Amino acid sequence: QLTMSSNSSTLLNEENSQGPKRNTECLESLELQTPSSFQDNPLQQLQLASQEVLEKAKKSGRSKCPRCSSSRMFYCYTCFVPVETVPTKEIPTVKLPLKIDIIKHPNETDGKSTAVHAKLLAPDDVTIYKYPCIPEYEEKRHEIALIFPGPNSVSVKDIASHLQKHTEKSGCDNDDDCSREPFVKQAKIEPREEEKNVNKHISSNKSEGTRLKKIIFIDSTWNQTNKIITDERLQGLLQIELKTRKTCFWRHQKGKPDTYLSTIEAIYYFLVDYHQEILKENYKGQYDNLLFFFSFMYTLIKNAKCCAGKE
Repeated sequence: QLTMSSNSSTLLNEENSQGPKRNTECLESLELQTPSSFQDNPLQQLQLASQEVLEKAKKSGRSKCPRCSSSRMFYCYTCFVPVETVPTKEIPTVKLPLKIDIIKHPNETDGKSTAVHAKLLAPDDVTIYKYPCIPEYEEKRHEIALIFPGPNSVSVKDIASHLQKHTEKSGCDNDDDCSREPFVKQAKIEPREEEKNVNKHISSNKSEGTRLKKIIFIDSTWNQTNKIITDERLQGLLQIELKTRKTCFWRHQKGKPDTYLSTIEAIYYFLVDYHQEILKENYKGQYDNLLFFFSFMYTLIKNAKCCAGKE
């Protein structure tokens, strides 16, 4: 569930280097088709904002980053902002139910990482760190989890019970309510209003103690993860594994199972599962726009490969 990822300028260069004229003609002939016109496109059911702005930017070619002036396609992967031909107001914004930290391996190529998609589309809830510069999670590890397919990883639906066990084991050390004297029992008498409020507060605190507030993702290739996952600052965190999803990523690592997702896919699928399993709410596409850039690039590459006779 880790990894690697995507930059449109790189991917377009990769595709075009082997047949620029042919691919250009193919893309022009297919540009009016939407992802839903491809029956084998697994992303076709997403409820996405209009991608017309990306279509226009594709026709215009590379543009300048408004911050560093570097030439980029669609967005700057070092400044985490759209380029001049992609107005920020035309990019959807996604509100997440918890905060996300992405720890990026220093050797992970910026231009190939899908982690930037999350920062672009959910800027208020996503923070990207370049290892070894990561936060200290010690004091709040009872409300933080790490996405990683380790031997002790649990499924999303088991998050609440595991956080409850952790809270029961160590929560009373810092919880004033644990040392509170019990109220005197009054047989057949309804508790006073102030007692109801206190009990409600205690119950609320217990619920708060088992609520996940932050999730950590590692952005690297599988071979690069060991250095990060063994860092002492990440020890003791609840680990979660996404076992049922398959990647659509065009840079899938050879020899690895198709359940190893790109970073943006892992974030998206985790949130969908979290919404249904933990929040207990019907999913109606609330996080689909996290794949706004990913789905557009997927279609571009699929079209180019089909035209080049690769598929």
